[in-house]
Amino acid sequence: MKKAILIIILLVFVIGGFFGLRFYNKYYGNNVEKDGYVLIPHNASFKQILDSTAKYVKDKESFEIVAKSKDLEKYFKPGRYHFQKGLGNTNLVNMIKAGNQTENSFRIGDFGDMYQMIGKVTKKTELDSLKFVNDLNAIATEKGYKNAEDLKKYLFIDTYNFYWTVTPKEFFKKFEDQYNEFWTSERKTKEQESGLTREQIYALASIVYKESGGKKDEMETIAGLYLNRYRKGMKLQSDPTVIYAINKQTNFKETIKRVFYKHLSTPSPYNTYANAGIPPGPICIVDKNSVDAVLNAEKNNYIFMCADPARFGYHKFTASAEEHAINAKAYQNWLNSKNIK
Repeated sequence: MKKAILIIILLVFVIGGFFGLRFYNKYYGNNVEKDGYVLIPHNASFKQILDSTAKYVKDKESFEIVAKSKDLEKYFKPGRYHFQKGLGNTNLVNMIKAGNQTENSFRIGDFGDMYQMIGKVTKKTELDSLKFVNDLNAIATEKGYKNAEDLKKYLFIDTYNFYWTVTPKEFFKKFEDQYNEFWTSERKTKEQESGLTREQIYALASIVYKESGGKKDEMETIAGLYLNRYRKGMKLQSDPTVIYAINKQTNFKETIKRVFYKHLSTPSPYNTYANAGIPPGPICIVDKNSVDAVLNAEKNNYIFMCADPARFGYHKFTASAEEHAINAKAYQNWLNSKNIK
């Protein structure tokens, strides 16, 4: 009798263990076959969610059973979710229901055009570029600007994190907050002392950034040179502004590597060979260093600058037209030797 009872107890444990293990594996055991990201848009159907997860989960049927038992088809939040090895169905479902999505990194570079930037950014967002453009245009209008292109000064070159579901309003707010934090009372005082408007500062900063190649160590020298030219009533004659004028005409589909005499008459308010003064706006998104360089411009007597072929990426500065002609000739010869056209 005792032996029979022991056998029954043992069978109960074995059967219970078997079903308990099945239950554990179904709800908590690792069911992620490979690491990856699942995108779940707003208004996704339950089938869409299952289809999106299919290539990452090992047991698709168990995932669907757990998802249904936890009402995932009714209660889910859109987002970009990281499916990691080691996660079970319960972890996955809870993650999606709670909206614990993973941010994506966005590199904001020296884009010459806001719409060009939007086209790159929206490849990592749920919304398409047209929606972003329309909403950013609306934000610009609310601020009294013409369109999104006038929001360029709010952005700084850097890497940022955003969710896949980021809205244009949320996207812009991050930059607007950063912009407001950047303009401290100290910088505003320097802005007033410079005699330049905020728009002029950004326009000049964009020229400084392009001329310096983004290298900080020459920025204040270059800023001082261009302020000298501006205050003397001279044309700035910056090659990057010509390149920008040409690029803008083609919606940045084409670009040139070398500025020739034929390019200098390109009709554009941004062309500083054709027009005196500072351009009406920045020719690219800038970094904080270039704005600070304008606010802390070096006091020098330089009027001319020319790329230094002996130090790639750096320049020779001078106040002498004769010396500049020699420097320019050396640089032209170097370009020709490299067959740069």
